[in-house]
Amino acid sequence: MPIYAYKCGACGHAKDVLQKMSDTPLTDCPACGAAAFSKQLTAPGFQLKGTGWYATDFKGGSSSAASAAPACDNGGSACAAAGCPAAAEA
Repeated sequence: MPIYAYKCGACGHAKDVLQKMSDTPLTDCPACGAAAFSKQLTAPGFQLKGTGWYATDFKGGSSSAASAAPACDNGGSACAAAGCPAAAEA
């Protein structure tokens, strides 16, 4: 259920209320009783947690192709040097 911010136009009392989206908006101020209680426009507050989001998985990260071992400079033939990725494939 969303949390709505309300403010009284008569006395200035502000309150956050947990309501269903289908509930009727509140109109009476709980502090002064005036019928000037209205919803305020607020920015949504949410966090993107877990995997699969741009902010957690893809932002500023290197791609898997860029993190692969560099190619050998031996003209395409496999070398026998220890630790060479081409030698491991051969």
